[in-house]
Amino acid sequence: MFPAEAEENDEPLSLAWPDTTRKRFTYLVILPIVLPLWITLPDVRNPVGETIGISEEIMGLTILAAGTSIPDLITSVIVARKGLGDMAVSSSVGSNIFDITVGLPLPWLLFAVFNNFVPVKVSSNGLFCAIVLLFIMLLFVIISIAFSKWKMNKILGFTMFGLYFMFLIVSVLLEDRIIMCPVTI
Repeated sequence: MFPAEAEENDEPLSLAWPDTTRKRFTYLVILPIVLPLWITLPDVRNPVGETIGISEEIMGLTILAAGTSIPDLITSVIVARKGLGDMAVSSSVGSNIFDITVGLPLPWLLFAVFNNFVPVKVSSNGLFCAIVLLFIMLLFVIISIAFSKWKMNKILGFTMFGLYFMFLIVSVLLEDRIIMCPVTI
């Protein structure tokens, strides 16, 4: 994927004073942008999860999933506070449908096109059980919304958080092989 030179260059960004006049001018022009980034951004040449001992699967299920959902949460809260609860729910559901129908298949399709449609093996310890668990959670979500008489309230919100954390815990237990999925694909 990356050129060999990029992999060999493990040196951090140097902010040393350049040698030529042109490089010094460029240095001074971009310094207000580069300096704050250099100070605040961590060095992520090694994956962050690997550095702190978290597997890629757990990072994807927890930190990355939450990070991609936070913008949806913020927009949903804003429109819900304006009294447009149906719009808040539509935004959350619609963005997830878009992610599943476009955000997942498009990169895989592009990868396949550029690699002569060579199959890619996807490995997950509990993939089948996680898919079944998602459908069960969907059923519980619909049932909990029906029990709240199709109205958004605090009890429904806490129920949704509870369902999410239950899904998260079971998925992590499946990935770490603490719970074994009886079916493998």
